[in-house]
Amino acid sequence: MKLVNTLGLIVATAISTCSLAQTGTIMGEVQNQEATPLKETKITLKGSNSGTITNNKGSFILSNVTTGKQELIFRHHDFKAKSINVDVKEDDTLRVVIVLQSNLLELNEVSINSYRTNPFKNDSSFAVSRLPLKDLENPQVYNSISKELIDQQVVTEFNDALKNATGIARLWESTGRGGDGAEYYSMRGFSVQPTMVNGLPSVNNGVIDPANIESIEVIKGPSGTLFGSPMISYGGLINVTTKKAYQGLGGEFSYTAGSYGLNRITLDVNTPLSSKAAMRLNAAYHEQNSFQDAGFNKRIYIAPSFTFKATDKLTFLVNTEFLSAESANAPMIFLNRYAPLQYSEIDLFERNYKNSYTSDDLSIKNPNFNIQAQAIYKINKNWTSQTAISRSHSKTDGYYQYLWDLGDGDSFYRYISKRNAASQTMDIQQNFIGDFKVGKMRNRLVVGLDFFQSNTLSSSPGWVGNGLISISNQTDSGTLSQISVDTLLATSAVTVSSARNQVSSAYFSDVINILPSLSAMVSLRADYFQNVIPVNAAGEEGQLAFSPKFGLVYQPIKDKLSVFGNYMNGFVNLAPQEVADADGSNVRMETFDPEQANQYEFGVKSKFWQDRISATVSYYNILVSNKV
Repeated sequence: MKLVNTLGLIVATAISTCSLAQTGTIMGEVQNQEATPLKETKITLKGSNSGTITNNKGSFILSNVTTGKQELIFRHHDFKAKSINVDVKEDDTLRVVIVLQSNLLELNEVSINSYRTNPFKNDSSFAVSRLPLKDLENPQVYNSISKELIDQQVVTEFNDALKNATGIARLWESTGRGGDGAEYYSMRGFSVQPTMVNGLPSVNNGVIDPANIESIEVIKGPSGTLFGSPMISYGGLINVTTKKAYQGLGGEFSYTAGSYGLNRITLDVNTPLSSKAAMRLNAAYHEQNSFQDAGFNKRIYIAPSFTFKATDKLTFLVNTEFLSAESANAPMIFLNRYAPLQYSEIDLFERNYKNSYTSDDLSIKNPNFNIQAQAIYKINKNWTSQTAISRSHSKTDGYYQYLWDLGDGDSFYRYISKRNAASQTMDIQQNFIGDFKVGKMRNRLVVGLDFFQSNTLSSSPGWVGNGLISISNQTDSGTLSQISVDTLLATSAVTVSSARNQVSSAYFSDVINILPSLSAMVSLRADYFQNVIPVNAAGEEGQLAFSPKFGLVYQPIKDKLSVFGNYMNGFVNLAPQEVADADGSNVRMETFDPEQANQYEFGVKSKFWQDRISATVSYYNILVSNKV
């Protein structure tokens, strides 16, 4: 009887509790300042696990919400988060319309993959145009490779990540030598190196570790208008966007083992330091041998980053990277440019494919340091200020060699040196980014000032011969040890050299929405170049270059299909050079106009099936003039 009474009491209590749990419903719509519905906006109920996401029409419904005062939080990766207080009535439906403000430079919120139609597709990247433009709105062609894709493919080398982009292929792997030792890639017929981090210059004489990559932007075509000339190529540029600290506790640890003795450990830890500050640490240890008979690469990478939200309007971002790398690299092969080519097929080289023609004793070290600091200030709802400073230092210390074709269809001679060089860059940048209307036309405008300085130092011995190689017999007469090479270099004179350039620039870029489906981009850069060391020719004050850019985009199917065309410019400032007449007389300093590359391009961009399929087809033509 007591058991029955007890059960009856439990049931009665449960019924009473249920009757007290009064609930209501919240429904509504989320839109931007132009009243365009915002899909994939996350809505959460503060203090609970309840939440939902807006559909393609920007609508949402939250059912079974406890009555009384509640706080709703709205988050979208391209807009500033917003919270509202509501009063939920029993058995009532509360309707709300929420307008989110464009957040031009705010950190992306942590996204939940199940909410995204395509977790590997990054539809917009601020670094590409320094403006919040979606891919279909941008008249320039680019590929964006996301962290999610890099993680799923278990990418351990930067080159493997770039295989996800179209129209780019590695020309040769890193050599480690000073000034240009990073990997080279071919894009639109021109060689290019990865020289941009978060849209700011960053030199690297070795390799880039993928542990701290949030995304990689492969931007195609001459881009001197927004990025200047010293660090990019006429074919385009490669920009790395790094991971940033966020408010929340999270972490990830991984170990990867693979072929040729691969051992790789990575760490990603994020922690809040206070209600306004957070720190994130990414680190990696990597070692692997070569598929050839000699060669290895080993590196330790540490990348701490900080975020400090001083006020609702002011945010500070700091990103640092420390890399200690050592590798033994196969020598470069140079075919004889002074005689007719003696090779008619590749078979002879394929038989030597696994011969490295080096030894693990002849390694090269590439320590690298990079620091970037940004202050982002929200002036008002239409304007944001971005102040950034970037410094990088990359060093070369070790052995570099190349094989020179003797022109007989068989023999190569090895030249080797011990390189000691350092490359340094500093960049200071001030951008004002606006999103406003003039009449009925929306303008997205960036106006910027940029000061860039690069300094290259070298103190290395000359090149000495070390062995004759026959590729048909697969013989090598060189002695590949540090002691023997140092003995050969002992009598070689050390050459000390330095070069320092500085560039002052001003630029603007405006995207004007003439109609909801028609937009135009107008951009211009003025660039003043000075060759500080060696000293400019007497009377030469510097060199001024102008770089324009125009683009037009029409979307016959809004947010699904766009037709675009562009004119883009790239340039290289040419320092004065010593020249003479053909007989060697009349030696003098000559100045030259900047070298210019002009591209015309038109094409079609599309994305369908809930953004799972995207395609870009274009025709371009690049013409370089003023070549010296």
